[in-house]
Amino acid sequence: MGEVSGLRNAAGSVCLPGETGYDGARTTWSLAADLRPAAVVYPTSEEEVSAVLRAAADAGLRVTPVGTGHNAHPFRDLSDTVMLRMERLRSFVVSPERKAARVSAGTLWLPVVQQAAEYGLAGLHGSAPDVSVVGYAAGGGLSCYGRRYGLAANHVTAAELVLADGTQVRVDAGNDSELFWAVRGGGGNFGVITALEFGLQEFDSAYAGWLAWDLSRAEEVLSRWLEWTADAPESVTTAYRHLRFPPIPGLPEPFAGRNWVMVDGAVLADDEAAARILAPLRELKPELDTFGRVPAPVVSRIHLDPEEPTPGDGTAELLDALPPAAVAKLIEAAGPEAPTQIFSTELRQLGGALGRPAAEGGALSYLDAAYLMSVVGIVPDPALQEAVRADAETVAASLTKDYSRGRIYTNFQQKQTDTSRAFEPSAWERLVALRKRVDPAGVLRANHEIA
Repeated sequence: MGEVSGLRNAAGSVCLPGETGYDGARTTWSLAADLRPAAVVYPTSEEEVSAVLRAAADAGLRVTPVGTGHNAHPFRDLSDTVMLRMERLRSFVVSPERKAARVSAGTLWLPVVQQAAEYGLAGLHGSAPDVSVVGYAAGGGLSCYGRRYGLAANHVTAAELVLADGTQVRVDAGNDSELFWAVRGGGGNFGVITALEFGLQEFDSAYAGWLAWDLSRAEEVLSRWLEWTADAPESVTTAYRHLRFPPIPGLPEPFAGRNWVMVDGAVLADDEAAARILAPLRELKPELDTFGRVPAPVVSRIHLDPEEPTPGDGTAELLDALPPAAVAKLIEAAGPEAPTQIFSTELRQLGGALGRPAAEGGALSYLDAAYLMSVVGIVPDPALQEAVRADAETVAASLTKDYSRGRIYTNFQQKQTDTSRAFEPSAWERLVALRKRVDPAGVLRANHEIA
Protein backbone atom coordinates (compact mmCIF):
# COMPACT_ATOMS: atom_id res chain seq x y z
CA MET A 1 0.00 0.00 0.00
CA GLY A 2 1.14 3.48 -0.76
CA GLU A 3 1.88 6.11 1.86
CA VAL A 4 -1.31 7.91 2.94
CA SER A 5 0.33 10.97 4.44
CA GLY A 6 -0.15 12.88 1.18
CA LEU A 7 -3.84 13.02 1.97
CA ARG A 8 -3.07 15.55 4.71
CA ASN A 9 -2.25 18.12 2.04
CA ALA A 10 -5.36 17.30 0.04
CA ALA A 11 -8.09 17.97 2.59
CA GLY A 12 -8.54 19.63 5.93
CA SER A 13 -10.20 16.70 7.70
CA VAL A 14 -8.45 13.34 7.43
CA CYS A 15 -8.74 10.40 9.85
CA LEU A 16 -6.24 7.55 9.73
CA PRO A 17 -6.38 4.17 11.49
CA GLY A 18 -5.31 4.44 15.13
CA GLU A 19 -6.16 8.12 15.39
CA THR A 20 -8.80 9.55 17.68
CA GLY A 21 -12.03 9.84 15.74
CA TYR A 22 -11.24 7.10 13.24
CA ASP A 23 -13.77 4.63 14.60
CA GLY A 24 -16.55 7.21 14.48
CA ALA A 25 -15.53 8.32 10.99
CA ARG A 26 -15.54 4.79 9.55
CA THR A 27 -18.98 3.96 11.02
CA THR A 28 -21.87 4.51 8.61
CA TRP A 29 -25.66 4.30 8.96
CA SER A 30 -25.32 0.53 8.46
CA LEU A 31 -23.87 -0.30 11.87
CA ALA A 32 -23.42 -3.99 11.03
CA ALA A 33 -21.04 -3.09 8.19
CA ASP A 34 -17.62 -3.16 9.91
CA LEU A 35 -15.63 -1.00 7.48
CA ARG A 36 -11.94 -0.28 8.05
CA PRO A 37 -10.71 1.99 5.23
CA ALA A 38 -7.14 3.13 4.74
CA ALA A 39 -8.32 6.65 5.58
CA VAL A 40 -11.52 8.63 6.03
CA VAL A 41 -11.71 12.11 4.50
CA TYR A 42 -14.43 14.74 4.92
CA PRO A 43 -14.20 17.00 1.85
CA THR A 44 -15.77 20.46 2.04
CA SER A 45 -15.45 21.40 -1.64
CA GLU A 46 -15.11 19.97 -5.11
CA GLU A 47 -11.49 21.12 -5.08
CA GLU A 48 -10.77 18.95 -2.05
CA VAL A 49 -12.43 15.99 -3.74
CA SER A 50 -10.15 16.51 -6.74
CA ALA A 51 -7.08 16.76 -4.53
CA VAL A 52 -7.99 13.62 -2.59
CA LEU A 53 -8.47 11.60 -5.77
CA ARG A 54 -5.07 12.67 -7.08
CA ALA A 55 -3.34 12.03 -3.76
CA ALA A 56 -4.97 8.62 -3.40
CA ALA A 57 -3.95 7.60 -6.91
CA ASP A 58 -0.36 8.70 -6.22
CA ALA A 59 -0.38 6.53 -3.10
CA GLY A 60 -1.77 3.51 -4.93
CA LEU A 61 -5.09 3.76 -3.12
CA ARG A 62 -8.66 3.61 -4.32
CA VAL A 63 -11.47 6.01 -3.38
CA THR A 64 -15.11 5.41 -2.50
CA PRO A 65 -17.65 8.17 -1.82
CA VAL A 66 -20.20 7.56 0.95
CA GLY A 67 -23.29 9.65 1.59
CA THR A 68 -25.03 8.06 4.56
CA GLY A 69 -23.93 4.46 4.09
CA HIS A 70 -27.41 2.95 3.91
CA ASN A 71 -26.01 0.45 1.39
CA ALA A 72 -22.55 -0.08 2.88
CA HIS A 73 -22.72 -3.86 3.38
CA PRO A 74 -21.35 -4.78 -0.07
CA PHE A 75 -18.03 -3.23 0.92
CA ARG A 76 -15.76 -5.77 2.55
CA ASP A 77 -12.02 -5.14 2.70
CA LEU A 78 -11.36 -1.39 2.39
CA SER A 79 -7.75 -1.52 3.56
CA ASP A 80 -6.61 -0.10 0.21
CA THR A 81 -9.42 2.46 -0.07
CA VAL A 82 -9.99 6.04 1.05
CA MET A 83 -13.54 6.63 2.22
CA LEU A 84 -14.90 10.04 1.21
CA ARG A 85 -17.60 11.04 3.70
CA MET A 86 -19.68 13.53 1.68
CA GLU A 87 -21.86 14.84 4.52
CA ARG A 88 -20.17 18.24 4.73
CA LEU A 89 -21.20 18.95 1.14
CA ARG A 90 -24.79 19.47 2.19
CA SER A 91 -26.64 22.27 0.40
CA PHE A 92 -29.55 22.52 -1.98
CA VAL A 93 -31.67 24.98 -3.92
CA VAL A 94 -35.30 24.50 -4.97
CA SER A 95 -36.25 26.56 -8.05
CA PRO A 96 -40.06 26.78 -8.16
CA GLU A 97 -40.07 28.61 -11.48
CA ARG A 98 -38.17 25.74 -13.11
CA LYS A 99 -39.87 23.05 -11.02
CA ALA A 100 -36.42 21.70 -10.26
CA ALA A 101 -33.85 21.29 -7.52
CA ARG A 102 -30.08 21.21 -7.29
CA VAL A 103 -28.51 19.26 -4.43
CA SER A 104 -24.93 18.72 -3.37
CA ALA A 105 -23.53 15.30 -2.56
CA GLY A 106 -24.35 15.07 1.14
CA THR A 107 -27.89 16.43 1.02
CA LEU A 108 -30.62 14.30 2.60
CA TRP A 109 -34.10 13.91 1.15
CA LEU A 110 -36.23 15.30 3.97
CA PRO A 111 -35.21 19.00 3.84
CA VAL A 112 -35.51 18.99 0.05
CA VAL A 113 -39.01 17.52 0.23
CA GLN A 114 -40.01 20.00 2.91
CA GLN A 115 -38.89 23.06 0.95
CA ALA A 116 -40.35 21.77 -2.33
CA ALA A 117 -43.74 21.36 -0.64
CA GLU A 118 -43.74 25.07 0.22
CA TYR A 119 -43.99 25.71 -3.52
CA GLY A 120 -46.57 23.00 -4.21
CA LEU A 121 -43.92 20.59 -5.52
CA ALA A 122 -42.64 17.13 -4.61
CA GLY A 123 -39.49 15.12 -5.21
CA LEU A 124 -39.37 11.41 -6.00
CA HIS A 125 -38.01 10.40 -2.60
CA GLY A 126 -37.94 6.87 -1.29
CA SER A 127 -39.14 5.29 1.94
CA ALA A 128 -36.52 6.78 4.29
CA PRO A 129 -36.19 10.55 4.85
CA ASP A 130 -32.53 10.36 5.89
CA VAL A 131 -31.13 8.83 2.69
CA SER A 132 -28.84 11.01 0.58
CA VAL A 133 -30.44 12.24 -2.62
CA VAL A 134 -27.34 11.66 -4.75
CA GLY A 135 -26.69 8.04 -3.79
CA TYR A 136 -30.38 7.21 -4.05
CA ALA A 137 -30.82 8.73 -7.52
CA ALA A 138 -27.50 7.48 -8.88
CA GLY A 139 -28.61 3.92 -8.13
CA GLY A 140 -32.03 4.38 -9.75
CA GLY A 141 -34.29 5.74 -7.03
CA LEU A 142 -37.37 3.66 -6.13
CA SER A 143 -39.94 6.25 -5.10
CA CYS A 144 -43.13 6.17 -3.08
CA TYR A 145 -44.69 7.53 -6.32
CA GLY A 146 -42.75 5.24 -8.64
CA ARG A 147 -45.64 3.57 -10.46
CA ARG A 148 -46.80 7.00 -11.66
CA TYR A 149 -43.43 8.64 -12.37
CA GLY A 150 -40.90 5.82 -12.76
CA LEU A 151 -37.38 5.76 -11.32
CA ALA A 152 -35.99 8.99 -9.91
CA ALA A 153 -32.86 8.66 -12.06
CA ASN A 154 -34.96 9.35 -15.15
CA HIS A 155 -35.79 12.81 -13.77
CA VAL A 156 -32.14 13.85 -13.27
CA THR A 157 -31.28 16.63 -15.73
CA ALA A 158 -27.60 17.25 -14.94
CA ALA A 159 -24.77 15.92 -12.80
CA GLU A 160 -21.50 17.41 -11.60
CA LEU A 161 -18.67 14.94 -11.05
CA VAL A 162 -15.03 14.72 -10.19
CA LEU A 163 -13.43 12.08 -12.39
CA ALA A 164 -10.78 9.63 -11.23
CA ASP A 165 -7.96 11.90 -12.41
CA GLY A 166 -9.38 14.84 -10.44
CA THR A 167 -11.00 16.60 -13.40
CA GLN A 168 -14.28 18.35 -12.58
CA VAL A 169 -17.03 18.00 -15.19
CA ARG A 170 -20.69 18.78 -15.66
CA VAL A 171 -22.73 16.37 -17.78
CA ASP A 172 -26.22 16.57 -19.21
CA ALA A 173 -28.07 15.57 -22.37
CA GLY A 174 -25.89 17.89 -24.48
CA ASN A 175 -22.55 17.51 -22.71
CA ASP A 176 -20.97 14.03 -22.64
CA SER A 177 -24.34 12.37 -23.00
CA GLU A 178 -22.76 8.91 -22.57
CA LEU A 179 -21.42 9.75 -19.12
CA PHE A 180 -24.73 11.44 -18.26
CA TRP A 181 -26.52 8.25 -19.26
CA ALA A 182 -24.20 6.12 -17.10
CA VAL A 183 -24.45 8.06 -13.85
CA ARG A 184 -28.25 7.73 -13.93
CA GLY A 185 -28.41 4.21 -12.52
CA GLY A 186 -24.74 3.25 -12.70
CA GLY A 187 -23.98 4.47 -9.20
CA GLY A 188 -20.59 5.82 -8.17
CA ASN A 189 -18.52 3.91 -10.73
CA PHE A 190 -17.72 6.80 -13.07
CA GLY A 191 -16.83 9.70 -10.83
CA VAL A 192 -17.51 11.23 -7.45
CA ILE A 193 -20.88 12.91 -7.94
CA THR A 194 -20.75 16.27 -6.17
CA ALA A 195 -24.15 17.62 -7.30
CA LEU A 196 -27.32 16.62 -9.13
CA GLU A 197 -30.10 18.60 -10.73
CA PHE A 198 -33.52 17.03 -11.19
CA GLY A 199 -37.12 17.84 -11.94
CA LEU A 200 -39.85 18.12 -9.31
CA GLN A 201 -43.49 17.08 -9.63
CA GLU A 202 -46.51 19.36 -9.33
CA PHE A 203 -48.24 18.10 -6.18
CA ASP A 204 -47.71 18.73 -2.48
CA SER A 205 -49.83 16.05 -0.84
CA ALA A 206 -50.95 12.46 -1.31
CA TYR A 207 -53.50 10.05 0.11
CA ALA A 208 -51.01 7.97 2.07
CA GLY A 209 -50.55 5.86 5.17
CA TRP A 210 -50.68 2.24 6.22
CA LEU A 211 -53.07 -0.58 7.02
CA ALA A 212 -52.07 -3.13 9.68
CA TRP A 213 -53.36 -6.50 10.84
CA ASP A 214 -52.02 -9.06 13.29
CA LEU A 215 -49.56 -11.35 11.54
CA SER A 216 -51.95 -14.24 12.08
CA ARG A 217 -53.98 -12.81 9.19
CA ALA A 218 -51.04 -12.74 6.78
CA GLU A 219 -52.36 -15.44 4.45
CA GLU A 220 -55.65 -13.69 3.66
CA VAL A 221 -54.06 -10.25 3.46
CA LEU A 222 -51.26 -11.40 1.14
CA SER A 223 -53.75 -13.24 -1.09
CA ARG A 224 -55.89 -10.10 -1.39
CA TRP A 225 -52.89 -7.79 -1.90
CA LEU A 226 -51.44 -9.92 -4.70
CA GLU A 227 -54.82 -10.08 -6.41
CA TRP A 228 -55.29 -6.33 -5.95
CA THR A 229 -51.82 -5.34 -7.23
CA ALA A 230 -52.39 -7.24 -10.46
CA ASP A 231 -54.92 -4.61 -11.58
CA ALA A 232 -54.20 -1.58 -9.38
CA PRO A 233 -53.96 1.75 -11.23
CA GLU A 234 -50.61 3.45 -11.68
CA SER A 235 -51.66 6.18 -9.28
CA VAL A 236 -50.93 3.86 -6.33
CA THR A 237 -47.59 2.48 -5.12
CA THR A 238 -47.55 0.20 -2.07
CA ALA A 239 -45.45 -2.22 -0.07
CA TYR A 240 -46.54 -5.38 1.76
CA ARG A 241 -44.59 -6.40 4.90
CA HIS A 242 -44.35 -8.86 7.74
CA LEU A 243 -42.89 -7.02 10.74
CA ARG A 244 -41.72 -8.60 13.98
CA PHE A 245 -41.17 -6.07 16.77
CA PRO A 246 -39.20 -7.21 19.83
CA PRO A 247 -40.50 -6.32 23.31
CA ILE A 248 -37.89 -3.68 24.01
CA PRO A 249 -38.20 -0.27 25.71
CA GLY A 250 -38.65 2.69 23.42
CA LEU A 251 -40.85 1.06 20.82
CA PRO A 252 -44.22 2.81 20.65
CA GLU A 253 -47.51 1.10 21.31
CA PRO A 254 -49.03 -0.90 19.74
CA PHE A 255 -45.89 -2.21 18.02
CA ALA A 256 -43.66 -3.35 20.89
CA GLY A 257 -43.69 -7.10 21.23
CA ARG A 258 -46.19 -7.74 18.45
CA ASN A 259 -45.97 -9.18 14.94
CA TRP A 260 -47.83 -7.42 12.16
CA VAL A 261 -48.72 -7.64 8.51
CA MET A 262 -48.75 -4.15 7.01
CA VAL A 263 -49.54 -2.52 3.67
CA ASP A 264 -48.30 1.04 3.26
CA GLY A 265 -48.07 3.41 0.34
CA ALA A 266 -49.31 6.51 -1.43
CA VAL A 267 -52.15 7.19 -3.85
CA LEU A 268 -51.88 10.16 -6.24
CA ALA A 269 -55.61 10.74 -6.63
CA ASP A 270 -58.33 12.76 -4.93
CA ASP A 271 -59.63 11.41 -1.65
CA GLU A 272 -62.76 9.84 -3.09
CA ALA A 273 -60.88 8.03 -5.87
CA ALA A 274 -58.14 6.94 -3.47
CA ALA A 275 -60.70 5.46 -1.08
CA ARG A 276 -62.21 3.46 -3.95
CA ILE A 277 -58.77 2.16 -4.93
CA LEU A 278 -58.02 1.01 -1.38
CA ALA A 279 -61.48 -0.41 -0.70
CA PRO A 280 -60.57 -4.06 -1.47
CA LEU A 281 -57.85 -3.91 1.21
CA ARG A 282 -60.01 -2.10 3.74
CA GLU A 283 -62.67 -4.80 3.32
CA LEU A 284 -60.35 -7.01 5.37
CA LYS A 285 -60.95 -4.68 8.36
CA PRO A 286 -57.42 -3.76 9.41
CA GLU A 287 -56.75 -3.19 13.10
CA LEU A 288 -54.98 0.06 12.23
CA ASP A 289 -55.70 2.39 9.31
CA THR A 290 -53.82 5.67 8.91
CA PHE A 291 -54.49 6.33 5.21
CA GLY A 292 -55.62 9.88 4.53
CA ARG A 293 -54.60 13.16 2.91
CA VAL A 294 -51.12 14.14 4.15
CA PRO A 295 -48.47 16.67 3.05
CA ALA A 296 -45.70 15.31 0.85
CA PRO A 297 -43.03 15.49 3.62
CA VAL A 298 -45.14 13.14 5.76
CA VAL A 299 -45.13 10.54 2.97
CA SER A 300 -41.36 10.14 3.35
CA ARG A 301 -41.95 8.68 6.82
CA ILE A 302 -44.98 6.40 6.34
CA HIS A 303 -42.79 3.33 5.74
CA LEU A 304 -41.52 3.68 9.33
CA ASP A 305 -37.91 3.15 8.31
CA PRO A 306 -35.51 3.79 11.22
CA GLU A 307 -33.96 7.25 11.09
CA GLU A 308 -31.01 6.41 13.30
CA PRO A 309 -28.05 4.19 12.39
CA THR A 310 -29.19 0.58 12.54
CA PRO A 311 -27.41 -2.80 12.86
CA GLY A 312 -29.20 -4.74 10.15
CA ASP A 313 -28.39 -7.08 7.28
CA GLY A 314 -30.32 -8.98 4.65
CA THR A 315 -30.91 -9.57 0.97
CA ALA A 316 -33.12 -8.45 -1.90
CA GLU A 317 -34.19 -9.77 -5.31
CA LEU A 318 -36.55 -8.81 -8.13
CA LEU A 319 -39.52 -11.12 -8.68
CA ASP A 320 -41.85 -11.81 -11.56
CA ALA A 321 -45.63 -12.04 -11.15
CA LEU A 322 -46.61 -14.11 -8.12
CA PRO A 323 -49.38 -16.70 -8.58
CA PRO A 324 -51.70 -17.80 -5.72
CA ALA A 325 -49.31 -20.66 -4.96
CA ALA A 326 -46.70 -18.11 -3.85
CA VAL A 327 -48.80 -17.20 -0.82
CA ALA A 328 -48.32 -20.55 0.92
CA LYS A 329 -44.58 -20.50 0.18
CA LEU A 330 -44.06 -17.10 1.82
CA ILE A 331 -46.34 -17.87 4.78
CA GLU A 332 -44.38 -21.06 5.45
CA ALA A 333 -41.08 -19.15 5.39
CA ALA A 334 -42.08 -15.88 7.08
CA GLY A 335 -45.64 -16.21 8.39
CA PRO A 336 -46.86 -16.30 11.99
CA GLU A 337 -45.64 -19.87 12.66
CA ALA A 338 -42.39 -19.62 10.70
CA PRO A 339 -39.12 -20.40 12.54
CA THR A 340 -37.53 -17.07 11.68
CA GLN A 341 -36.44 -14.01 13.61
CA ILE A 342 -36.24 -11.80 10.51
CA PHE A 343 -37.54 -8.34 11.37
CA SER A 344 -38.97 -7.34 7.97
CA THR A 345 -40.07 -9.42 5.00
CA GLU A 346 -41.20 -7.06 2.27
CA LEU A 347 -42.69 -7.06 -1.21
CA ARG A 348 -42.73 -3.74 -3.06
CA GLN A 349 -45.25 -3.23 -5.80
CA LEU A 350 -43.54 -2.42 -9.12
CA GLY A 351 -45.02 -2.17 -12.61
CA GLY A 352 -46.60 0.93 -14.09
CA ALA A 353 -44.01 3.53 -15.06
CA LEU A 354 -41.41 1.58 -13.07
CA GLY A 355 -41.73 -1.26 -15.57
CA ARG A 356 -41.44 0.75 -18.79
CA PRO A 357 -38.12 1.81 -20.35
CA ALA A 358 -37.84 5.59 -20.31
CA ALA A 359 -37.24 7.13 -23.74
CA GLU A 360 -34.55 9.50 -22.45
CA GLY A 361 -33.63 7.49 -19.37
CA GLY A 362 -30.31 6.46 -17.94
CA ALA A 363 -28.44 3.19 -17.63
CA LEU A 364 -31.17 1.89 -15.35
CA SER A 365 -34.42 3.40 -16.59
CA TYR A 366 -36.87 0.70 -15.44
CA LEU A 367 -37.15 -2.47 -13.37
CA ASP A 368 -38.01 -5.59 -15.32
CA ALA A 369 -40.05 -7.20 -12.54
CA ALA A 370 -43.44 -7.21 -10.85
CA TYR A 371 -42.18 -7.00 -7.27
CA LEU A 372 -39.05 -6.25 -5.29
CA MET A 373 -38.48 -8.62 -2.37
CA SER A 374 -36.43 -7.31 0.55
CA VAL A 375 -35.66 -9.33 3.68
CA VAL A 376 -33.92 -7.64 6.63
CA GLY A 377 -32.88 -8.87 10.06
CA ILE A 378 -31.48 -7.02 13.06
CA VAL A 379 -27.90 -7.84 14.11
CA PRO A 380 -27.68 -7.10 17.86
CA ASP A 381 -24.28 -8.80 18.09
CA PRO A 382 -21.66 -9.04 15.30
CA ALA A 383 -21.30 -12.74 16.09
CA LEU A 384 -24.87 -13.22 14.87
CA GLN A 385 -24.44 -11.51 11.50
CA GLU A 386 -23.81 -14.61 9.43
CA ALA A 387 -26.80 -16.34 11.01
CA VAL A 388 -29.05 -13.35 10.30
CA ARG A 389 -27.89 -13.19 6.70
CA ALA A 390 -28.46 -16.92 6.25
CA ASP A 391 -31.96 -16.60 7.74
CA ALA A 392 -32.73 -13.77 5.32
CA GLU A 393 -31.50 -15.83 2.38
CA THR A 394 -33.74 -18.72 3.44
CA VAL A 395 -36.82 -16.50 3.59
CA ALA A 396 -36.00 -14.92 0.22
CA ALA A 397 -35.50 -18.33 -1.38
CA SER A 398 -39.13 -19.20 -0.64
CA LEU A 399 -40.04 -16.99 -3.60
CA THR A 400 -36.85 -16.44 -5.59
CA LYS A 401 -36.46 -20.15 -6.29
CA ASP A 402 -39.57 -20.23 -8.49
CA TYR A 403 -40.37 -16.61 -9.36
CA SER A 404 -37.05 -14.85 -10.02
CA ARG A 405 -34.84 -14.61 -13.10
CA GLY A 406 -31.91 -13.48 -10.99
CA ARG A 407 -32.33 -9.75 -11.60
CA ILE A 408 -31.37 -7.33 -8.82
CA TYR A 409 -31.83 -3.69 -7.89
CA THR A 410 -28.53 -2.50 -6.44
CA ASN A 411 -29.89 0.12 -4.05
CA PHE A 412 -31.47 -2.69 -2.02
CA GLN A 413 -28.77 -5.33 -2.57
CA GLN A 414 -26.93 -5.83 0.73
CA LYS A 415 -24.22 -8.19 -0.49
CA GLN A 416 -21.47 -8.17 -3.09
CA THR A 417 -22.76 -9.97 -6.16
CA ASP A 418 -22.56 -9.92 -9.94
CA THR A 419 -23.49 -6.30 -10.68
CA SER A 420 -24.35 -7.15 -14.30
CA ARG A 421 -27.56 -8.73 -12.93
CA ALA A 422 -28.91 -5.20 -12.47
CA PHE A 423 -28.71 -4.20 -16.14
CA GLU A 424 -29.75 -5.24 -19.61
CA PRO A 425 -26.81 -6.95 -21.41
CA SER A 426 -26.42 -4.10 -23.91
CA ALA A 427 -26.43 -1.52 -21.13
CA TRP A 428 -23.85 -3.51 -19.19
CA GLU A 429 -21.49 -3.57 -22.17
CA ARG A 430 -21.78 0.20 -22.54
CA LEU A 431 -21.14 0.72 -18.82
CA VAL A 432 -18.04 -1.47 -18.80
CA ALA A 433 -16.62 0.30 -21.86
CA LEU A 434 -17.27 3.72 -20.34
CA ARG A 435 -15.69 2.74 -17.02
CA LYS A 436 -12.51 1.81 -18.89
CA ARG A 437 -12.55 5.22 -20.58
CA VAL A 438 -13.07 7.43 -17.54
CA ASP A 439 -11.22 5.36 -14.90
CA PRO A 440 -8.72 3.04 -16.62
CA ALA A 441 -6.68 2.52 -13.44
CA GLY A 442 -9.73 1.59 -11.35
CA VAL A 443 -9.23 4.33 -8.76
CA LEU A 444 -12.94 4.65 -8.00
CA ARG A 445 -14.62 1.95 -5.96
CA ALA A 446 -18.42 1.73 -5.81
CA ASN A 447 -20.32 -0.55 -3.44
CA HIS A 448 -21.59 -2.38 -6.53
CA GLU A 449 -18.73 -2.26 -8.99
CA ILE A 450 -18.88 -2.10 -12.76
CA ALA A 451 -15.63 -3.46 -14.17
